[in-house]
Amino acid sequence: MDFLPIRRALLSVTDKSGLVEFATFLTQNGVELVSTGGTQRTLTEAGLDVTPVSKVTGFPEIMGGRVKTLHPHIHGGILADKDNPEHLATLKELGIRTFDLICVNLYNFADAAARGLDLRGAVEEVDIGGPCMLRATAKNFHSMLVLPDPADYQAAMQEMRDNDMRVGLAMRQAMAVKTFRATSAYDGMIADYLGSKTA
Repeated sequence: MDFLPIRRALLSVTDKSGLVEFATFLTQNGVELVSTGGTQRTLTEAGLDVTPVSKVTGFPEIMGGRVKTLHPHIHGGILADKDNPEHLATLKELGIRTFDLICVNLYNFADAAARGLDLRGAVEEVDIGGPCMLRATAKNFHSMLVLPDPADYQAAMQEMRDNDMRVGLAMRQAMAVKTFRATSAYDGMIADYLGSKTA
């Protein structure tokens, strides 16, 4: 689709710069918010109505947060091609709702490595769910908007203001490109770090 209406968003960020302003803009324009852990707490403390991811999945966060968003009710809602009737029929059959916007940035692995953690400690700072959501959303940019960086919030808000809470395909594709570059750099950094250590 050329212009994507933004009605439901999932926010899960390490860098909370500009988060409350952006989430407030979304809620003031009728967007439903879904969130995880610390992001959810920040938004709730700001007085915003937020649905926890565990309510969407029907499953609690487990293993210290290692598993929380890796679930069909999240990834089905991200990866569905909204122009594909078969995809939409599958979602309806399974009771899965689509997302329109995924706002995710990753655990700061560079900071963890710089702190001199031991190998096991550093590995705990490797983000799994975040890159999965980012890459899934970027792949599906024809039906989704991905925002991997707080620096993009203002442009996204302006795009929505200018287009009656819709986002054009050009911006969605540009954000997908930025996202794949970011996840590639993130994986490269982790590979370099692990390659420099002895197990």
